[in-house]
Amino acid sequence: MVRVLVGLVVIVVLGLVGFTWITLHWSYSEGERAGYVQKISRKGFVCKTWEGEMAMVTMPGTVAEKFLFTVPSAAVAARVNASVGKRVALHYEQHKWIPTSCFGDTEYFVTSVRVME
Repeated sequence: MVRVLVGLVVIVVLGLVGFTWITLHWSYSEGERAGYVQKISRKGFVCKTWEGEMAMVTMPGTVAEKFLFTVPSAAVAARVNASVGKRVALHYEQHKWIPTSCFGDTEYFVTSVRVME
């Protein structure tokens, strides 16, 4: 009976690890969004992640739409932080169904940044 229980626990753990790996390495969608990075900060109690916010403005004087994103790489986070206040294009990958917030608070992971000004 103990062997069956241990076997089931191992199967469940391996299933969760495999599911997490797939969600982190399989991109649901990818693209670019342009706007002005308003903030980027390293957040979290146990799992520290880089979280940011970008204002996407289509025309001057209109209400900006906010784009919340996660930056998994510290090098990319440093480049995003250096571009705060400038018009930038962020290339992102969307990862759905990530089982924990230890990998990021959002499903949009920024992989590169390009300053447009």
